[in-house]
Amino acid sequence: MLEGTVPFPPEYAKLCRERGYWKDKSLAQEFALVFRKFSESTAIIDGEKQYSYADIDRGSDKLALNLLALGLRPLDRVVLQLPNVAEFVVLYFALQKIGAIPIAALSTHRYQEISQFVRIAAAAVCVFPETQGDFQFGPMIKRVADESPSLKFRIVLGKPGPGEYSLSELMEREPKLARSELDKIVIDPTDPAIFQLSGGTTGVPKLIPRSHNDYAYNSRTAAPVCAITADSVLLLVIPIAHNLALACPGIQGFMLNGARVVLSTSGRPEDMFALIEKHGVTHIKVVPALLIRLINSPAIGNFDLSSLKVIQSGGQRMQPEVRLRTKELIPSVTVQENFGMSEGMLFFVRLDDPEDVRLETCGRPICPDDEVRLVDDDGREVAAGEVGELTCRGPYTLRGYFGVPEYNAKQFTPDGFYCSGDLMRLHPSGNYVVEGRKKDLINRGGEKISAEEIENLILMHPAVQNIACVAMPDPNLGEKMCACAIPKNGMTLTLKGLVDFLTAKEIAKFKLPERLELMSEFPLSTFGKVSKKSLVEMVTEHLDEERSISKTT
Repeated sequence: MLEGTVPFPPEYAKLCRERGYWKDKSLAQEFALVFRKFSESTAIIDGEKQYSYADIDRGSDKLALNLLALGLRPLDRVVLQLPNVAEFVVLYFALQKIGAIPIAALSTHRYQEISQFVRIAAAAVCVFPETQGDFQFGPMIKRVADESPSLKFRIVLGKPGPGEYSLSELMEREPKLARSELDKIVIDPTDPAIFQLSGGTTGVPKLIPRSHNDYAYNSRTAAPVCAITADSVLLLVIPIAHNLALACPGIQGFMLNGARVVLSTSGRPEDMFALIEKHGVTHIKVVPALLIRLINSPAIGNFDLSSLKVIQSGGQRMQPEVRLRTKELIPSVTVQENFGMSEGMLFFVRLDDPEDVRLETCGRPICPDDEVRLVDDDGREVAAGEVGELTCRGPYTLRGYFGVPEYNAKQFTPDGFYCSGDLMRLHPSGNYVVEGRKKDLINRGGEKISAEEIENLILMHPAVQNIACVAMPDPNLGEKMCACAIPKNGMTLTLKGLVDFLTAKEIAKFKLPERLELMSEFPLSTFGKVSKKSLVEMVTEHLDEERSISKTT
């Protein structure tokens, strides 16, 4: 097993095998059967290009062999930073065939995040697009490579610069190695198949090792809960590397059932509606902000959306009114709420749950051996119906983050329950209701932002004496970040100036604060700590006052 990975206890692993949760196959072995069974069916649609299961299999074989020839080896870590394109899918399966481990970065990540991923994982490869908008990735990745002895290869989707390899050329070149070289590779199914990323509260991201055994089970078990069959068609516009998009049930779950996946980099309602109509899309994955944008688009009545059956919503809690309005506009559809985490545990509302339960809850776990405890601050289970912190364990929930034993000692109980920081209560139906979180996170449209990470950067600003970043309510995204700052004596600070300062720190754009509140002091709790609860109340009150004034002027 890869050093730094926390294994499941032997007796628990034995239970997972006895009950059929773990098949002791690598993802490459799991999908070898899929590629044969559905060889002539369409697997991926990207613009005007369509790829059969056989195309994905052959293409990933060719790419895997060329990566082997380049020098990539089993258990090498690969920062995978591509948008929603077919090349991501081919590369993902090529890495699985080698036994290399993708790190599920986002194309919105910048130097600050990528350099940390490379350092923590000792990554050997970065794969990235040439550009996104006006941003050029090459110089950034070159800087990371210059600072990171482990990083041997830079592979670009687009025109390669000095020292870079072309992903397209590696995909198209006839390999010199025989196909039998892939058959020689032995992959331990308890090793990581992928590193997902935590939305943790600390400034340093945590890598989530998802084993071949548990990640396959994750997708295989989620698929029937979402009514996926070989006739299903998924439209994917949320970031492809997200756990929700990739495996819950995501690309993996749809492909395990011989279904189709339509990829798009556009979240514009008109573009999505056109793809739904053109391809007979049955399923889409959204965060609430995206669904709100869709149902408020004037174009929604201009397209035939009757093929849609399930809109799967995750990332943050959705208001019942949004689900009801969606049903009015698209009568064929059910909005299926789910609560999931890259760490593993998945809750789904069942499609046949009573309507009131579907409107009020985030569902219940998908495996009979998923264990949920809601606990108080002292770790004692709360009574049914009371709010407590979600702690959980199960056949596909990790037992520890990669390479951080001290942090793991705080986040996991001695008997292996993961302390999520999310607050829930048990609904009378047996489903669960999300009530907030203990963790210091801002949930901006499903993207989790660590307040501590941004606070540490802002404290470097010469005009800032103290800082507290909090979530402020937003009708579309759910939450945005507000920076509450105490300036140094005689110094001033503006939102633009603060954003420019943080932009120079090269962080993902979605992490930038969108409001600044200047203060002379912070409210304190009874323990003498900054009361972020009071700050949220103050900012919310200011927003309400501003909205009230704007209505009267």
